[in-house]
Amino acid sequence: MSRYVIGRIGQAVLVLWAAYTVSFVLLQLLPADGVLIKFLNPELGLSPEQLAEIRVAYGADVPIWQQYLSTLASVLSGDFGYSVRAGVPVTSLLATTLPTTLRLAAIALVVSVLVAAVIAYVATVSRSAWLRNTLQSLPSLFISVPVFWLGIALIQVFSFRLKLISVINPGPVEMLVLPVLAIAVPISAPLAQILIRAIDEVRTRPFVAVARAKGASHRRVLVSHVAGNAILPVLTIGGVLFGELVAGAVITETVFGLNGIGALTYLSVNTQDVTVLQAIVLISAAGFVLTNLVVDLLYPVFDPRLRNPAGASA
Repeated sequence: MSRYVIGRIGQAVLVLWAAYTVSFVLLQLLPADGVLIKFLNPELGLSPEQLAEIRVAYGADVPIWQQYLSTLASVLSGDFGYSVRAGVPVTSLLATTLPTTLRLAAIALVVSVLVAAVIAYVATVSRSAWLRNTLQSLPSLFISVPVFWLGIALIQVFSFRLKLISVINPGPVEMLVLPVLAIAVPISAPLAQILIRAIDEVRTRPFVAVARAKGASHRRVLVSHVAGNAILPVLTIGGVLFGELVAGAVITETVFGLNGIGALTYLSVNTQDVTVLQAIVLISAAGFVLTNLVVDLLYPVFDPRLRNPAGASA
Protein backbone atom coordinates (compact mmCIF):
# COMPACT_ATOMS: atom_id res chain seq x y z
CA MET A 1 0.00 0.00 0.00
CA SER A 2 2.83 2.44 0.88
CA ARG A 3 4.54 1.70 -2.47
CA TYR A 4 1.23 2.46 -4.23
CA VAL A 5 0.91 5.84 -2.46
CA ILE A 6 4.56 6.81 -3.09
CA GLY A 7 4.24 5.88 -6.76
CA ARG A 8 1.12 8.00 -7.22
CA ILE A 9 2.70 10.99 -5.46
CA GLY A 10 5.81 10.64 -7.63
CA GLN A 11 3.65 10.64 -10.76
CA ALA A 12 1.82 13.74 -9.54
CA VAL A 13 5.09 15.64 -9.03
CA LEU A 14 6.31 14.59 -12.49
CA VAL A 15 3.09 15.79 -14.12
CA LEU A 16 3.35 19.16 -12.35
CA TRP A 17 6.93 19.62 -13.54
CA ALA A 18 5.95 18.68 -17.11
CA ALA A 19 2.98 21.08 -17.05
CA TYR A 20 5.20 23.92 -15.83
CA THR A 21 7.89 23.22 -18.43
CA VAL A 22 5.50 22.91 -21.37
CA SER A 23 3.58 26.06 -20.38
CA PHE A 24 6.85 27.99 -19.98
CA VAL A 25 8.09 26.98 -23.44
CA LEU A 26 4.77 27.70 -25.17
CA LEU A 27 4.30 31.08 -23.50
CA GLN A 28 7.86 32.11 -24.35
CA LEU A 29 7.13 31.36 -28.02
CA LEU A 30 4.45 34.06 -28.15
CA PRO A 31 5.40 36.60 -30.83
CA ALA A 32 4.70 39.69 -28.70
CA ASP A 33 6.25 40.89 -25.45
CA GLY A 34 3.95 41.59 -22.50
CA VAL A 35 6.35 44.19 -21.08
CA LEU A 36 6.44 46.14 -24.33
CA ILE A 37 2.66 45.83 -24.78
CA LYS A 38 2.14 47.79 -21.57
CA PHE A 39 5.09 50.18 -21.46
CA LEU A 40 5.61 50.97 -25.15
CA ASN A 41 2.55 53.21 -25.08
CA PRO A 42 3.61 56.66 -26.41
CA GLU A 43 1.45 58.34 -23.78
CA LEU A 44 3.80 57.05 -21.05
CA GLY A 45 6.72 58.90 -22.65
CA LEU A 46 9.32 56.29 -21.70
CA SER A 47 12.73 56.41 -23.33
CA PRO A 48 14.47 53.31 -24.77
CA GLU A 49 16.82 53.33 -21.78
CA GLN A 50 13.89 53.29 -19.37
CA LEU A 51 12.25 50.45 -21.31
CA ALA A 52 15.49 48.49 -21.09
CA GLU A 53 15.60 49.03 -17.31
CA ILE A 54 12.01 47.80 -17.00
CA ARG A 55 12.85 44.67 -18.98
CA VAL A 56 15.79 44.06 -16.66
CA ALA A 57 13.52 44.49 -13.63
CA TYR A 58 11.11 41.88 -14.99
CA GLY A 59 13.96 39.53 -16.00
CA ALA A 60 12.97 39.64 -19.68
CA ASP A 61 16.47 40.45 -20.96
CA VAL A 62 18.22 37.22 -19.93
CA PRO A 63 18.37 34.00 -21.99
CA ILE A 64 15.34 31.70 -21.86
CA TRP A 65 17.15 28.91 -20.02
CA GLN A 66 18.14 31.33 -17.26
CA GLN A 67 14.54 32.59 -17.06
CA TYR A 68 13.35 28.99 -16.78
CA LEU A 69 15.71 28.11 -13.93
CA SER A 70 15.13 31.34 -12.02
CA THR A 71 11.34 31.19 -12.32
CA LEU A 72 11.32 27.50 -11.42
CA ALA A 73 13.36 28.24 -8.29
CA SER A 74 11.02 31.11 -7.41
CA VAL A 75 7.92 28.96 -7.91
CA LEU A 76 9.33 26.25 -5.67
CA SER A 77 9.72 28.90 -2.97
CA GLY A 78 6.15 30.13 -3.48
CA ASP A 79 7.01 33.27 -5.47
CA PHE A 80 5.19 33.53 -8.84
CA GLY A 81 6.71 36.89 -9.74
CA TYR A 82 4.98 40.14 -10.66
CA SER A 83 2.13 40.83 -13.04
CA VAL A 84 3.15 43.12 -15.90
CA ARG A 85 -0.44 44.26 -16.40
CA ALA A 86 -1.31 45.04 -12.77
CA GLY A 87 2.17 45.71 -11.38
CA VAL A 88 1.49 43.64 -8.24
CA PRO A 89 2.65 40.19 -7.10
CA VAL A 90 0.90 37.34 -8.88
CA THR A 91 0.17 35.72 -5.51
CA SER A 92 -1.99 38.70 -4.54
CA LEU A 93 -4.00 38.38 -7.76
CA LEU A 94 -4.46 34.66 -7.12
CA ALA A 95 -5.46 35.30 -3.51
CA THR A 96 -8.18 37.65 -4.76
CA THR A 97 -9.55 35.56 -7.62
CA LEU A 98 -8.87 31.93 -6.68
CA PRO A 99 -11.44 31.66 -3.83
CA THR A 100 -14.26 32.65 -6.22
CA THR A 101 -13.31 29.97 -8.74
CA LEU A 102 -12.74 27.28 -6.08
CA ARG A 103 -16.12 28.01 -4.49
CA LEU A 104 -17.82 27.92 -7.89
CA ALA A 105 -16.04 24.71 -8.93
CA ALA A 106 -16.67 22.92 -5.63
CA ILE A 107 -20.38 23.71 -5.55
CA ALA A 108 -20.75 22.86 -9.25
CA LEU A 109 -19.00 19.51 -8.72
CA VAL A 110 -21.28 18.62 -5.78
CA VAL A 111 -24.40 19.64 -7.73
CA SER A 112 -23.30 17.67 -10.81
CA VAL A 113 -22.69 14.54 -8.71
CA LEU A 114 -26.11 14.87 -7.06
CA VAL A 115 -27.84 15.38 -10.41
CA ALA A 116 -26.02 12.39 -11.91
CA ALA A 117 -26.88 10.20 -8.89
CA VAL A 118 -30.57 11.15 -9.05
CA ILE A 119 -30.76 10.48 -12.80
CA ALA A 120 -29.01 7.12 -12.46
CA TYR A 121 -31.06 6.04 -9.43
CA VAL A 122 -34.46 6.92 -10.91
CA ALA A 123 -33.50 5.42 -14.28
CA THR A 124 -32.54 2.19 -12.49
CA VAL A 125 -35.47 1.73 -10.07
CA SER A 126 -38.24 3.14 -12.27
CA ARG A 127 -40.65 0.58 -13.72
CA SER A 128 -41.78 2.95 -16.45
CA ALA A 129 -39.98 2.21 -19.69
CA TRP A 130 -40.80 5.69 -20.99
CA LEU A 131 -39.29 7.38 -17.92
CA ARG A 132 -36.20 5.16 -18.04
CA ASN A 133 -35.59 5.92 -21.70
CA THR A 134 -36.10 9.63 -21.11
CA LEU A 135 -33.66 9.76 -18.21
CA GLN A 136 -31.07 7.70 -20.06
CA SER A 137 -31.24 10.13 -22.97
CA LEU A 138 -30.70 13.19 -20.75
CA PRO A 139 -26.88 12.80 -20.54
CA SER A 140 -26.57 13.00 -24.32
CA LEU A 141 -28.69 16.16 -24.27
CA PHE A 142 -26.80 17.77 -21.39
CA ILE A 143 -23.34 17.13 -22.80
CA SER A 144 -24.26 18.64 -26.18
CA VAL A 145 -25.23 22.01 -24.66
CA PRO A 146 -22.41 24.62 -24.91
CA VAL A 147 -21.56 26.25 -21.59
CA PHE A 148 -21.67 29.81 -22.94
CA TRP A 149 -25.08 29.24 -24.59
CA LEU A 150 -26.49 27.65 -21.44
CA GLY A 151 -25.26 30.58 -19.33
CA ILE A 152 -26.89 33.13 -21.64
CA ALA A 153 -30.11 31.07 -21.74
CA LEU A 154 -30.24 30.85 -17.93
CA ILE A 155 -29.83 34.63 -17.64
CA GLN A 156 -32.53 35.20 -20.25
CA VAL A 157 -35.04 32.87 -18.58
CA PHE A 158 -34.45 33.25 -14.84
CA SER A 159 -33.31 36.88 -14.74
CA PHE A 160 -35.03 38.75 -17.56
CA ARG A 161 -38.23 36.79 -18.06
CA LEU A 162 -39.07 35.19 -14.71
CA LYS A 163 -37.14 37.82 -12.69
CA LEU A 164 -36.26 35.23 -10.05
CA ILE A 165 -32.52 35.84 -9.90
CA SER A 166 -30.88 39.22 -10.31
CA VAL A 167 -27.70 39.57 -12.32
CA ILE A 168 -27.23 43.21 -11.26
CA ASN A 169 -25.69 43.55 -7.79
CA PRO A 170 -26.76 40.05 -6.67
CA GLY A 171 -26.12 38.70 -3.18
CA PRO A 172 -23.22 36.33 -2.39
CA VAL A 173 -25.47 33.26 -2.72
CA GLU A 174 -27.64 34.56 -5.54
CA MET A 175 -24.63 35.34 -7.73
CA LEU A 176 -23.58 31.66 -7.72
CA VAL A 177 -26.90 30.01 -8.60
CA LEU A 178 -26.87 30.46 -12.37
CA PRO A 179 -23.09 29.97 -12.85
CA VAL A 180 -23.24 26.73 -10.85
CA LEU A 181 -26.09 25.45 -13.02
CA ALA A 182 -24.27 26.47 -16.21
CA ILE A 183 -21.23 24.38 -15.21
CA ALA A 184 -22.96 21.51 -13.37
CA VAL A 185 -25.46 20.54 -16.08
CA PRO A 186 -22.89 19.62 -18.79
CA ILE A 187 -20.59 17.91 -16.27
CA SER A 188 -23.39 15.82 -14.76
CA ALA A 189 -24.02 14.25 -18.18
CA PRO A 190 -20.95 11.97 -18.45
CA LEU A 191 -21.17 11.17 -14.73
CA ALA A 192 -24.77 10.00 -15.11
CA GLN A 193 -23.96 8.07 -18.28
CA ILE A 194 -21.02 6.24 -16.70
CA LEU A 195 -22.98 5.57 -13.51
CA ILE A 196 -25.97 4.09 -15.37
CA ARG A 197 -23.72 1.80 -17.40
CA ALA A 198 -21.74 0.77 -14.32
CA ILE A 199 -24.92 -0.06 -12.41
CA ASP A 200 -26.22 -2.15 -15.31
CA GLU A 201 -22.89 -4.01 -15.49
CA VAL A 202 -22.61 -4.65 -11.73
CA ARG A 203 -26.19 -5.92 -11.54
CA THR A 204 -25.24 -8.85 -13.76
CA ARG A 205 -22.56 -10.14 -11.38
CA PRO A 206 -23.13 -13.32 -9.34
CA PHE A 207 -23.03 -11.69 -5.90
CA VAL A 208 -26.05 -9.57 -6.83
CA ALA A 209 -28.01 -12.71 -7.71
CA VAL A 210 -26.99 -14.22 -4.37
CA ALA A 211 -28.20 -11.14 -2.51
CA ARG A 212 -31.55 -11.30 -4.28
CA ALA A 213 -31.83 -15.01 -3.56
CA LYS A 214 -31.45 -14.22 0.14
CA GLY A 215 -34.55 -12.04 -0.06
CA ALA A 216 -33.01 -8.55 -0.32
CA SER A 217 -35.25 -5.98 -1.96
CA HIS A 218 -34.37 -4.35 -5.26
CA ARG A 219 -33.53 -1.01 -3.62
CA ARG A 220 -31.49 -2.64 -0.86
CA VAL A 221 -29.44 -4.55 -3.42
CA LEU A 222 -28.89 -1.34 -5.37
CA VAL A 223 -27.79 0.72 -2.36
CA SER A 224 -25.88 -1.90 -0.34
CA HIS A 225 -24.29 -4.08 -3.02
CA VAL A 226 -24.35 -2.37 -6.40
CA ALA A 227 -23.59 1.28 -5.59
CA GLY A 228 -20.23 0.65 -3.92
CA ASN A 229 -18.91 -1.28 -6.94
CA ALA A 230 -20.46 1.01 -9.55
CA ILE A 231 -18.83 4.11 -8.07
CA LEU A 232 -15.28 3.11 -9.10
CA PRO A 233 -15.49 4.21 -12.77
CA VAL A 234 -17.39 7.31 -11.66
CA LEU A 235 -14.43 8.28 -9.46
CA THR A 236 -12.13 8.02 -12.45
CA ILE A 237 -14.27 10.12 -14.77
CA GLY A 238 -14.92 12.59 -11.94
CA GLY A 239 -11.20 13.23 -11.59
CA VAL A 240 -10.83 13.76 -15.32
CA LEU A 241 -13.80 16.15 -15.41
CA PHE A 242 -12.08 18.51 -13.00
CA GLY A 243 -10.41 20.00 -16.06
CA GLU A 244 -13.87 20.74 -17.44
CA LEU A 245 -14.63 22.73 -14.28
CA VAL A 246 -11.60 24.95 -14.86
CA ALA A 247 -12.33 25.37 -18.58
CA GLY A 248 -15.99 26.04 -17.84
CA ALA A 249 -15.03 28.64 -15.25
CA VAL A 250 -13.17 30.71 -17.85
CA ILE A 251 -16.32 31.00 -19.98
CA THR A 252 -18.86 31.13 -17.16
CA GLU A 253 -17.08 33.82 -15.16
CA THR A 254 -16.87 35.94 -18.29
CA VAL A 255 -20.58 35.51 -19.04
CA PHE A 256 -21.70 36.23 -15.47
CA GLY A 257 -19.08 38.86 -14.67
CA LEU A 258 -17.46 36.97 -11.78
CA ASN A 259 -14.03 38.03 -10.56
CA GLY A 260 -12.33 34.65 -10.60
CA ILE A 261 -9.52 32.77 -12.29
CA GLY A 262 -11.51 32.71 -15.53
CA ALA A 263 -11.78 36.51 -15.71
CA LEU A 264 -8.10 36.83 -14.75
CA THR A 265 -7.16 34.41 -17.53
CA TYR A 266 -9.18 36.41 -20.05
CA LEU A 267 -7.42 39.67 -19.11
CA SER A 268 -3.99 38.04 -19.02
CA VAL A 269 -4.40 36.52 -22.47
CA ASN A 270 -5.42 39.87 -23.95
CA THR A 271 -2.37 41.61 -22.46
CA GLN A 272 -0.03 38.60 -22.81
CA ASP A 273 0.78 38.72 -19.11
CA VAL A 274 2.99 35.63 -19.27
CA THR A 275 3.80 35.49 -15.55
CA VAL A 276 0.14 35.38 -14.56
CA LEU A 277 -0.74 32.89 -17.29
CA GLN A 278 2.01 30.55 -16.21
CA ALA A 279 0.84 30.72 -12.59
CA ILE A 280 -2.73 29.97 -13.68
CA VAL A 281 -1.59 26.97 -15.73
CA LEU A 282 0.40 25.65 -12.79
CA ILE A 283 -2.45 26.19 -10.31
CA SER A 284 -4.91 24.49 -12.68
CA ALA A 285 -2.53 21.57 -13.21
CA ALA A 286 -2.00 21.30 -9.44
CA GLY A 287 -5.76 21.15 -8.86
CA PHE A 288 -6.18 18.58 -11.61
CA VAL A 289 -3.30 16.45 -10.30
CA LEU A 290 -4.47 16.73 -6.68
CA THR A 291 -7.98 15.67 -7.61
CA ASN A 292 -6.75 12.65 -9.54
CA LEU A 293 -4.31 11.79 -6.75
CA VAL A 294 -7.18 11.75 -4.26
CA VAL A 295 -9.16 9.55 -6.66
CA ASP A 296 -6.22 7.14 -6.98
CA LEU A 297 -5.86 6.97 -3.21
CA LEU A 298 -9.59 6.32 -2.80
CA TYR A 299 -9.51 3.30 -5.10
CA PRO A 300 -8.04 0.94 -2.46
CA VAL A 301 -10.78 2.10 -0.08
CA PHE A 302 -13.54 0.91 -2.43
CA ASP A 303 -11.64 -1.99 -4.00
CA PRO A 304 -9.96 -4.22 -1.35
CA ARG A 305 -8.01 -6.07 -4.07
CA LEU A 306 -5.76 -3.01 -4.51
CA ARG A 307 -4.68 -3.19 -0.87
CA ASN A 308 -2.99 -6.53 -1.58
CA PRO A 309 -0.61 -6.52 -4.58
CA ALA A 310 -1.02 -10.29 -4.99
CA GLY A 311 -4.81 -9.96 -5.12
CA ALA A 312 -4.62 -7.07 -7.56
CA SER A 313 -2.36 -8.95 -9.97
CA ALA A 314 -4.56 -12.05 -9.69
